Amino acid sequence: MVAVNTAPLSLYLHIPFCDHRCAYCDFNAYAGLDALIPAYTDAMIREITVWGALLASPPVPTVFFGGGTPSLLPLPLLERIITALRAAFAIDAGAEWSLEVNPGTVDAAYFRGLRTLGINRISLGVQSFDDGELQRLDRIHDAAAATQAYAAARAAGFNNISLDLIFGLEGQTPAGWERNLRRAAALAPEHLSLYALTIEEGTPLARRIARGQAGAPDDDVQADMYEQAQALLAAAGYTQYEISNWALPGRACRHNLVYWRDGEWLGLGAGAHAHLAGHRFAVVASPAAYSRLAGRLAAPPAEWLPLLTGGGLPWIRSVETPARDRDLADAVAMELRLSEGLDLERFATRWGQRFEALFGSAASELIAQGLLRQCGDRLRIAPERRFVAADIIAQLLAAR
Repeated sequence: MVAVNTAPLSLYLHIPFCDHRCAYCDFNAYAGLDALIPAYTDAMIREITVWGALLASPPVPTVFFGGGTPSLLPLPLLERIITALRAAFAIDAGAEWSLEVNPGTVDAAYFRGLRTLGINRISLGVQSFDDGELQRLDRIHDAAAATQAYAAARAAGFNNISLDLIFGLEGQTPAGWERNLRRAAALAPEHLSLYALTIEEGTPLARRIARGQAGAPDDDVQADMYEQAQALLAAAGYTQYEISNWALPGRACRHNLVYWRDGEWLGLGAGAHAHLAGHRFAVVASPAAYSRLAGRLAAPPAEWLPLLTGGGLPWIRSVETPARDRDLADAVAMELRLSEGLDLERFATRWGQRFEALFGSAASELIAQGLLRQCGDRLRIAPERRFVAADIIAQLLAAR
């Protein structure tokens, strides 16, 4: 009898293709490679099949297609991938199936096709409802296209839609940001992700700023805009459940909660990352190399871990087994991103030590400064300090 894997495992599938590379983007994404999409699809199906066999078809509670621009995939190719996923893994009947959508790449028929395929959550990359801001971000859509895409998704039957917005853009005023927030809230999406513009080394935007052709974000202005968002979205009925994420009751992104709660996931596709059985590993970044390496391998009849660590999975570019201290620190950092905070009892059970024994002095100091709050068995970042959460977490971890 073939063993069945009962440990839940979330799946992330990376689709690295884009119509156009945005100025601020440092993701593993590529424009002008559309001709590679069929071969890439074949390779991804092969990788899905191999991992399903190696892991004995584990149960899957969430599936997330990210990018890049997953909505560039033609529906017939996306159907082949989803069919392969259902064959290789035990997808939960009530699984969350998310797909990122660029408003400039879809129409009503595409959304209807996604629903037919079983996608039940859409993450719409709006970024702004101001056409001037969208142009400065090098987006291929305008505000009207974003609104139309949202309406088309609703008409297709989607009742779980997330909107992405960026704040702190050059020239963006608090009044302009408020208009963006109000337009988003008026649409009543189930979820909102709000990101402060950051300048990533090597991006076109970073080069423009270095040449004096664009201004760098102002941290104080971004902090004010963040507070604006907290107040306005709370008044609109949204709960902030993570540093950058708000949702209506019961509509937090289940897939992303796996990351923040230090769960296990498998990343498939070029540049994807995985966290599995104490190991972290990543797929080769190049879509062409991935298509070549993953596309030629048959499912090997062997244990997955020796293959992974011994180089027997040629599309994997790096494998790491972090030391316990690194794992512990990462788990603390991720859980503190959540509004629910760090579960101190769960920490003690998992790590065999009380949190207070490792971080007590530093935590007490941060509590005294009003940066952290302890409520029963939960340690949380103070809501009014969430914009500087990364600094608070760094202070806590550095003091150990």
